[in-house]
Amino acid sequence: MKLLLINPNRTQAVTDAVLAAARAVARPDTELIPVTGRRGPAIIASRAENAIAQQEVLEFAAQHAGEVDAIVLGVSLDSALWPCRELLDIPVIGMTEAGLLVGATLASRIGVLTYGARMAPLYRELVAQHGMAARLAGVEALDVTPEQTFTTPELVQAQVLEGIERLVQRDGAEAVLLAGAAMASMAGPLQSRASVPLLDGVACAVALAEARHRLALPAARAGSLAPIVGRDVTDVSASLASLFAGKRAS
Repeated sequence: MKLLLINPNRTQAVTDAVLAAARAVARPDTELIPVTGRRGPAIIASRAENAIAQQEVLEFAAQHAGEVDAIVLGVSLDSALWPCRELLDIPVIGMTEAGLLVGATLASRIGVLTYGARMAPLYRELVAQHGMAARLAGVEALDVTPEQTFTTPELVQAQVLEGIERLVQRDGAEAVLLAGAAMASMAGPLQSRASVPLLDGVACAVALAEARHRLALPAARAGSLAPIVGRDVTDVSASLASLFAGKRAS
């Protein structure tokens, strides 16, 4: 299968981390196609930046949907996940959604660790949107920037481990999801030093995307996901405009 990895952030190092996490678990016959944001935020760190990034996700999805079998969103706020599903008939998997779903097979209480206090409410809301609020142990937001993951990795990893243990001791987390595309590929190296299972959202998303492809389930098209037809949208790419007009990729 061909699997598109969308990172709407403009930071190539994030795409590299996402691709490494995907390669670590992908089947030998899965071709990974990574793309990096061309406009918008360098790294999403606010609601406003996430709003801007969602159009970039939609543009990439529209551009490549006819060439791939599934899409993984390499952005931990699962930006434009349901809009993509509304427009496309191929599987689209969010990395945080996937991490939570796989975590639910491991633990009754899942902790979420991320960067920046501003982001904590967004992850609480995202967990609730995915229907997993009852399984959330807590959210730990480190006083670290995503960029520091690449400039001072040892310092960041030490703080990540401390944050994991706070989620375990304070909130009773039985597994922890590392919620940040910049943290992709970090779970493996840290697992032996953590007291609970660590979830890499990208790895979980790739596994679920491959499973969806093999199951060959049709897209859900009832209710709010009924096809969009005949909509006139301007100032977007021709491929995205065609999806709003009703010319669906499949």
